[in-house]
Order: sequence, then C-alpha cells, then structure tokens
Amino acid sequence: MNGLDLGIIGNGTIAGIINSGGDYQWLCLPRFDGEPVFNHLLGGGGRFDVWMDDLKSRSQSYDTNTSILRTRLESEDGAVMDIIDFAPRFEQRGRVYRPATIVRRFHVVAGAPRIRITLTPETDWGGRKLAAVRGVNHIRFTDGEIAFRVTTDAPVSYVMSGTSFILEQDVSFILGADESLSDTVDVITLDWEERTRQYWMKWSRSLAVPFEWQDEVIRAAITLKLCVFEETGGIVAALTTSIPEHEGSERNWDYRFCWIRDAYFSVSALNRLSAMGTLEHYMRWVRNIVTQSKGGHIQPVYGIGLESVLTEELAPNLPGFRDTGPVRRGNQAAEHIQHDVYGQVVLGVAQSFFDRRLLSPPGVPEFRQLEPVGERAFAVHDTPDAGIWEFRTIADVHTSSAIMCWAACDRLSRIAAQLGLGDRQVYWAERAAIIHKTVLDKAWNPDVKAFTATFGGTALDASVLLMAEIGFLAATDPRYIATVEAIDSTLREGNHVYRYKTADDFGRPKTAFTACTFWHIDALYRIGRADEAREMFESVLATRNHVGLLSEDVDPATGELWGNFPQTYCMVGIINSAALLSKPWTSVI
Repeated sequence: MNGLDLGIIGNGTIAGIINSGGDYQWLCLPRFDGEPVFNHLLGGGGRFDVWMDDLKSRSQSYDTNTSILRTRLESEDGAVMDIIDFAPRFEQRGRVYRPATIVRRFHVVAGAPRIRITLTPETDWGGRKLAAVRGVNHIRFTDGEIAFRVTTDAPVSYVMSGTSFILEQDVSFILGADESLSDTVDVITLDWEERTRQYWMKWSRSLAVPFEWQDEVIRAAITLKLCVFEETGGIVAALTTSIPEHEGSERNWDYRFCWIRDAYFSVSALNRLSAMGTLEHYMRWVRNIVTQSKGGHIQPVYGIGLESVLTEELAPNLPGFRDTGPVRRGNQAAEHIQHDVYGQVVLGVAQSFFDRRLLSPPGVPEFRQLEPVGERAFAVHDTPDAGIWEFRTIADVHTSSAIMCWAACDRLSRIAAQLGLGDRQVYWAERAAIIHKTVLDKAWNPDVKAFTATFGGTALDASVLLMAEIGFLAATDPRYIATVEAIDSTLREGNHVYRYKTADDFGRPKTAFTACTFWHIDALYRIGRADEAREMFESVLATRNHVGLLSEDVDPATGELWGNFPQTYCMVGIINSAALLSKPWTSVI
C-alpha cells in the first residue's frame, strides 16, 4: 500500500480520508481545519480501522458519479465484505443537509467474514486518547471542546475491546453529534446513503463536461466540491497538513486553509463546468475579505471562517507522514506579502458580473467595493513580494505577481464597460496598460529569450505560463512561444514540470509541481503542439492514484505522489486541460 493510496469522503462541512484497506487515516472535527481525531496519516494513534481474518485481496472505488467510497475486502476462505463510507449530503426542507457526520456500513457480500474493528480517536494533535463512555448501542467520546457519539448496531463490547467477531449480517456506524438518533442506525444509514447517492448523481448530471475524459473530469469536480466549506464559501487548498513535498524536505505545510489563488482557480474550473453554486458561495467569502481589508493589504490566505491569524505551530506528538516531520498546524503564509492576490480576488468574481444565471448578480455597489483592490494592485505591481511560491526569506518583483496585478485592472475595466461606467472603464484600462508595458519592459530577457521569474532576472518560473490563460499576451506572440519553449527545455523532466529549479529557503526542489505540469500542457496546446500536449496529459493522468486523485507533487523518476492531498490545484488542472484538449461533441454526434 502506497502512502497516498487514499480516497476522500465529505459533504461541505467535514471530510475524511480512508486508505485502500478501508482504514480511516484522517478526520478533523468539527470542520476541515479542526482537531484531527483520526490522525494515523501522520503517525498518530487516532484510528477507525477494520481488520479481516486471512485477508486475500482488497480493492477500492467510488460509486459512479458520487462521493460514496466502497472498499471491498476478500478473505482466503471466500468471505467478501464491502465497506461503504460517506458523509451525508442531500436536499431536505429546502436546504442542503450536511451535518458534521460520517457513516460507515459494513455489508456482507459472501460468506461470514471475521473482522476486528479498532476505534481509538485522539485529541490534542495526538497528545491523548479521547475518553470513551459506553452506552447500550453507542460510544460517547468527550474531552473538553471535542464531543461526539458513534452509534452502531455492531456489538459495542467487541468494538470497545477490539475483539474479533464473525460478521453475520450488515452493521452500520454513524459518527456525529452527541445526541440520540431519530430512528434505528440501519434505517437511517440506508436512507442517508440513497439520498446522498441521488444528490451527487443529480449534481454530476448538471455538469457541462467535455466529450473526452468525462470520468476524470467528474471525479475532479466532485473532489473540488468536497473542498468547499459551504458555510462560508471558503475553499481549502487541500484537506491535509504536513505531507512533505519529498522525503526529508521539511516542506511540510498546513493546507487546510483558503488561499485566494487556489480558490480562484477552483471557482474558475467549476464555472467552466457550469457548477455555478460554488461561485455564489465564493462571492460572499471574497466580499467579506474585500470589506475587511478596507482598500489595504489583503493576505494571501485566510481561514475558512475568514480567520486572519493562522499562527504556525509544531505538533510534536505526531511523528509525521512516514515518520517525516515536522507536523505543522497553522500557516505562516498568512503573514506574507503576495501581490498576485489582488488580481485573483477580481478574477475570482469577474464572471459574476456577466453571468445572467445568478440569482443575485452583482452590480455597481459591488464594483465600487472592488475598485480599492485594483488601486492596491496598481500601487504594488512593481514592488517586491514573496511571490506565488511563498518564499520565506526571498523578496523580488515577481513577474507572476505583476501580471496578476494587470489582471485586476484589466478586469475592472471590462466590468465597468458591462455596467455602463465609461469613465471607470477608461480609468482602469489606462492603469492596465501601464502595468502591461512595465512587465514587457522588465520581465522579458532577450538573452534568455523568455519572460523570467523576476524583473531583470535570469531564472525561469512556470507560473509565467499563465500569461496566455489570463489574456496578458496572445499565445501566438513570439515572446510567449519562446518562453514556453524555454520552460520546456529547462523545467520539464519527462512529462513533469517543476515550478523552478533554483535554490530556495529549503534548497533545490526535488519533485515536480503537478499544477505546473497542467499549465505547461495548456501552453503547449495553445502554441500549436496539440499532439504533444495530449500525450503529456494522458501521462499525468496515469499518475493519479487508484481512485483518480492527485496530491501536490510527483517524483518524475518514480511517479510517486508527494505533498498535501488531494490538492485542488491539480484537480483544477484536470478539468481545464480536458476542456481545452478534448474533441468537441460535434465530432461524434
């Protein structure tokens, strides 16, 4: 079993991570960035595991077009059992029901499986076991602010003692609020499972998927949806913390927060599939940030509840993924200066000013709220920052930040035109033109024959590939083509692309950044190397794990996945590249 042979379940409130043997590896309560009560992914003892006597084989997959995860275990004597895992999500009384609850159903397929269940949640980031209090058909776990109940029709004595028993009929577990259920656990489980299945199948049917790679795109879209904290509209970069970019790298970060750039990319990808609900939720989240900033500095990352203080601390009780620490909670990036965020704020909500499908489309008041963001972008576009890759001790004028500042002004001009505000259209167009000229003058290096990572620099950075995607330059521009070719020969290894290859705060990167690989695929297609782009896309799809998910990084030599999981950037890449590369529906109908 590889370290990231993992599936995820969730419902927009919480999310769980389960390995291919059916064991819980990660679950935070009461929300994505909460206390990890199941923490075995990072070496802790918080577990919800199942053991089968004489296990012969295992397999895992999602029920078609849903977030319901099914793990099949088969023993040497022919006994077969399915573990069905999900978090309930369905429409009820005019709203979406999405409690902080997970459900596990153990379904006997054949024979009489002999199993053992281990249920040992922890608190204090692996510091201590949660106290267990037995009920007739439930176990209560309490410790300070953490309190939940596991209700089951399995023998409670066997579960509490970790005793093996023969599974003669289906049993279910519901982990949720510390309160009694309204019906028996088996009735509720089957009802919630079917209603959750219907919700996701209906949602998937509403997606405007490309003709090719439909299964891959639908799985990516569902995964992105599971990373949206629906209460506020914040979108986490990943559901985990401290999975390193490569072994021993110490590049172990907490990604359970909302980076504005990641959220922008996620929203744009789901918009491309006509999943408009996420845009509406995200608009609320962004408007709160814009109002909170009052025209000043905007952080690159906030908590999913708009928390601005994300103090980074070590969790010494957890040894880390494959014993590769440190384990961090919180993220210092909240304190960074990253100028690209101003462009991503505007880009993230720009479509909403043009889309007639929205129930409450924004207008002039919302445009006025965004203008201070543009003013800030113009003021800082040629000043040093930490850049898109969040260097901790390095500050330069980064090209990727400057082009995003241009995007803020450019999109404000377009929005003003849409709203009939002619004077503001001209105002923002003039500022966009100034930034555009500055970038062309200072980021293009004629000796390197490429746009470089920083103004006046020589090093390459894959983030400049986004120039064509956001419309800064046409893909036919000779300078863009030359930049793509330079990155292809310098940052590409096989079918994988590095962010950069220069040393940073932690030395030279040793793994490729999968989002950059997707950006490069798109760039190759745009400059006319379509066949090569398709071949590269198929190659990166082959690095997905057994249920179609990707983490942040990949080792080009081995194809092994590293980094936090599942990474929204990567799922966005699948959607965007598939939409760009796919044959049109009209080619077959």
